[in-house]
Amino acid sequence: MERRKFIKKSALASLTIPFVFKNYSYAAVTENLFTIKRGVEDKVLVLIRLNGGNDGLNSVIPMDYYSNLVKQRTNIILPENKLLQVTPKNAFHPSMSGMAKLFQLGKLSVIQNVGYPEQNRSHFRSTDIWTSGDLNPAVTSGWLGRKLDSEHPGFPEGYPNDIQKDPFAISMGYEVSATCQGLLGNFSHTVNNPNDAVNVSLSSAANDGTYYGGHMEFLSTMIAQTNKYGSRVLEAAQKGKNLSTKYDPKNSLATQLKYVAQMITGGLQTSVYVVNIAGFDTHDSQVTSTDTTLGNHANLLKTVSDAIEAFQDDISLLGIEKRVAGMTFSEFGRQIASNASYGTDHGDAAPLFLFGSCLETPIYGSNPVISDQIQDQAGVPMQVDFRDVYASILRDWFEVSPIEIQKMFTHEVKYHNIIGGCTLNLEEYSDDGLKTLMYPNPAIDVATLRISTKNEFVKVSVCSMLGQEQLVVFEATLNEDVHKLPLDLSEIKVGNYLLRVQKGSGEEAISFVKVK
Repeated sequence: MERRKFIKKSALASLTIPFVFKNYSYAAVTENLFTIKRGVEDKVLVLIRLNGGNDGLNSVIPMDYYSNLVKQRTNIILPENKLLQVTPKNAFHPSMSGMAKLFQLGKLSVIQNVGYPEQNRSHFRSTDIWTSGDLNPAVTSGWLGRKLDSEHPGFPEGYPNDIQKDPFAISMGYEVSATCQGLLGNFSHTVNNPNDAVNVSLSSAANDGTYYGGHMEFLSTMIAQTNKYGSRVLEAAQKGKNLSTKYDPKNSLATQLKYVAQMITGGLQTSVYVVNIAGFDTHDSQVTSTDTTLGNHANLLKTVSDAIEAFQDDISLLGIEKRVAGMTFSEFGRQIASNASYGTDHGDAAPLFLFGSCLETPIYGSNPVISDQIQDQAGVPMQVDFRDVYASILRDWFEVSPIEIQKMFTHEVKYHNIIGGCTLNLEEYSDDGLKTLMYPNPAIDVATLRISTKNEFVKVSVCSMLGQEQLVVFEATLNEDVHKLPLDLSEIKVGNYLLRVQKGSGEEAISFVKVK
């Protein structure tokens, strides 16, 4: 009972009574959303977990130390003439042709030697460290869970609601991601196939004051939340679309990312997606004995590379490229020297990949130094602390203030300029945050209008560039507040338009582009 009292006291309050128009539910924006900044509410982060510990030295090869790497990895070294040279000092595995193309286009970057001090080489403990963003075993929340907790205190009580209808995060598959674990619940909703929503049935359980009754009531709340989120996911999947022809239906990671693009374009206001690929614990058969460009690791890297290339192609064609950024992570790298089983054992630091069109630098950090002498069980030393990568993404992508970021980590945060601040073509907010905004722009079928009103009638319509009215998307009297109005643009064709906003206090027009 004490837990529920705490949740109720912390929950969002003062929500207005919702109404429905054009199949959308609407309510006013409350003061609890004061942290939202220019374009932040429309940005998406996609995390790809490389489960098992990716061999960074077989993914991004330091060409200035290639001769020493030959001595360290005599039975698995990649032939120099087969490598995909991306810079004078760096090459990719020959299976990573898709990622190499993105690198040359400025849509993929490498952060070198990412890890943490005194690396723990246990899969379980190191995974806990990477998902929590903290070295302290007592910390059980995820780094993104702490961010979401600070913005939505009291979750899961009271969610979804008329303002926050969609999942805050989505974990592809059947398990919620620990990165999104909050104080009282996990902020991520599991989705295996968004086109096939599953409703879980459970009769309503009254809390009779017993231990069992309290847990059954909580379980009923979670199941009801799951069903509501599932309905929203299905709705988005039906409205969403994919335009890329590069997705391989046999590539399970590509399928996950295809679903992510579909849900984003369907209007789902989810800011974090977590996808997974297993198999990177390559102690043996990392390469074949006859050809080191083939083997388990080559297959894994090709799967990842092809999937990211297809996804980036898709979001570019869909016109949402500046909204979406992605990052890979793995619990550790592999040791510098290979083992006798044509594989590598648990190591330390490794490269991390960022992908998107808002990146700052192609290669961040220097190549790992490879000795010409084999040191037993030596790993690549850490150069960049992964927690600082997280902090930099929070600051520069989600625009969280440094003061708030430092509260989320127990170490002293250091920032790296690794990702840019794409503005999504939004105008700057005014000092009081009341400026009228439409986002995203360009838009596909669904957009949002942020508007301040003073107890007045509001009409919002789509007009041609000559001012001729094409479609009325909203008409109602709104109370004095700041509102977020969902706009259904599915009935208009691709082209350039004006969004005319008429209200008692004045009229304005916003130019926008409708894309496929």
